[in-house]
Amino acid sequence: MDLGLTGRRAAVAASSAGLGFQAARALGREGARVAISGRDDARRAAALTALRAEGIDAVAVAADVSTPAGAEAFVGSCIDELGGVDILIANAGGPPPGTFATTTLDAYRQALDLNLLSTVAMCKQAVPGMQEARWGRVVAITSIAVRQPIASLMASTTARAGVTGFLKVLATEVAADGVTVNSLQPGVHATDRLASMPPAALAALMADVPVGALGDPAAFGSAVAFLCSVDAGFITGTCLPVDGGAARGLL
Repeated sequence: MDLGLTGRRAAVAASSAGLGFQAARALGREGARVAISGRDDARRAAALTALRAEGIDAVAVAADVSTPAGAEAFVGSCIDELGGVDILIANAGGPPPGTFATTTLDAYRQALDLNLLSTVAMCKQAVPGMQEARWGRVVAITSIAVRQPIASLMASTTARAGVTGFLKVLATEVAADGVTVNSLQPGVHATDRLASMPPAALAALMADVPVGALGDPAAFGSAVAFLCSVDAGFITGTCLPVDGGAARGLL
């Protein structure tokens, strides 16, 4: 299936590893020109080497998207490197765990910068060019916590719920300009971070997933690529769970 992405320019935030890397890889395999990013020089270089070894047209930019200023600079660097951005994959790490009792006001502020305002800043930089070109795709990687709040991730759940509201309103405003805006809500996937967990902890995670396994990061990347495709042009304002059925709610 040709997704119609050949020659499209994709900026993928926080993509030197994990789900971000697999999103960049999937887009690159579909013919998109990809800009990956990360804070760690060695990991970023290794990711770039891996993509180019597959024949993917990729560049790497040093970026820290944990703040709005860093996120804005990331998109600016991608525009400089690629000559523009047609696809934005908004992604960032997660805040530390915490409950209502243990989460401080400063922790909320940091979470809002990381998982809400950084995405707003990326969109402010990338979306106007998409509107002018009359074609664009924004896909944000959020969390299953938006759909089914996780008590031990108070700051993360709060910030990601906020960015989901922002994306929904943005989708409505730019739909007529040929720009779609969606988010994917991952559950637990077999990333390097989870691979380092004790076997008993991993088993406990999988026990709560109806399919009985961790998600495949490469398959998650394919879901990202589909939402960026020409055929997905009538899908906008959606929040798609990719969680093996872990979210139990009806909506």
